[in-house]
Amino acid sequence: MKKPRVFLVSTAHPATDPRIVFKQCPTLADRYEVFCALPRADPTVCAGVRFIRLPYFRRVIWRVLLTGPLVWWHSIRLRPALIHIYVPELLPVALICRLLGIRVIYEVQENLHRKLHVRTLNRGVILERAFRWFDRLACRYLYLIFTEHGYLSTYTRLGKPHAVIYNYPLLSFLEPFRQPYQPSPHQPSLLLIGLLSPERAFDTLIEALKRVVVWYPHLEAHLFGKQAIPSTYIEQFVSLSAIRSAVKLYGYTDQRQALLKAVGATAGLALLKPVGDYPESYPTKLFEYMALGLPVITSDFPLYREVVERHDCGLCVSAEEPAAIARALLYLIEHPALAKAMGERGRRAVETHYSWVTESAKLLDFYELVLKKQRS
Repeated sequence: MKKPRVFLVSTAHPATDPRIVFKQCPTLADRYEVFCALPRADPTVCAGVRFIRLPYFRRVIWRVLLTGPLVWWHSIRLRPALIHIYVPELLPVALICRLLGIRVIYEVQENLHRKLHVRTLNRGVILERAFRWFDRLACRYLYLIFTEHGYLSTYTRLGKPHAVIYNYPLLSFLEPFRQPYQPSPHQPSLLLIGLLSPERAFDTLIEALKRVVVWYPHLEAHLFGKQAIPSTYIEQFVSLSAIRSAVKLYGYTDQRQALLKAVGATAGLALLKPVGDYPESYPTKLFEYMALGLPVITSDFPLYREVVERHDCGLCVSAEEPAAIARALLYLIEHPALAKAMGERGRRAVETHYSWVTESAKLLDFYELVLKKQRS
């Protein structure tokens, strides 16, 4: 029996996006004929999935005007039973495809209703009005996946079934990077993977590191992520000789390369300020650090405390207070036995409660629900 054809597409996600490429594509490939279109897609990253290479543009307007028609053409050419989109600029294409009888899933990965005011790129009155209008249409006519249950406080009027599918880690993907917890007592190493911006506490982290290097001058902080701030702003914080050698800025990096720095790390950092939807959204890296057996230092939001304090796998501090971050770093550096125990408890918690195994089953069930409604 021929497998139903599905088409996963994003105009903004990187070619090695962990959720799409390494979690969802392999999960779906066992049951469906999967096509995946991403900017600069690498056809070798996932066996059994056919990748389509899209151009990449930083500005939404060019993604709508230039990449959108290309996605529409591929949709007509492939004639999938289901299209799964990940960014709101594809909603016009998705709604047209729906009129042609193709089922559409729209995955909401961030609550833009609470974040538009802090964006420095891809904003403006026209774009914001267009987003809100198409978002209302999506809530009425499309099937929605949310990556956080907190988004349901905003998305309250949905016309179709929806599902909440968390971005929990895929343990088999992380296993090659998991090593016994053995940080250096004289050269502590910290790992941060994620967007580098003031909202994600880049400034307060740097101020905290300035305090820590006084006691541990050989400290290394490995910061991987797209720099959503001007280079002059970064240099303002890292140009001092006392801290510049300690801070390693790598830019956006394939996660498989970034995770190599987890070996020998003292802690994993997931610090966010109370901005936009951050207090209601789990940072994905929190669970990945836990899966690697690293103690975590994260924000003191109630949502995060529920995980970290329940499993005693790290420390929650205010991301707006450099002194509090520094105290947490020094505590883990100076208490390696306690830090190791935290990491072990975090790993067990992921195995039991926060792994992709449960979420992959929810994804398959939701696809079956959507396609069953199409057949009926």
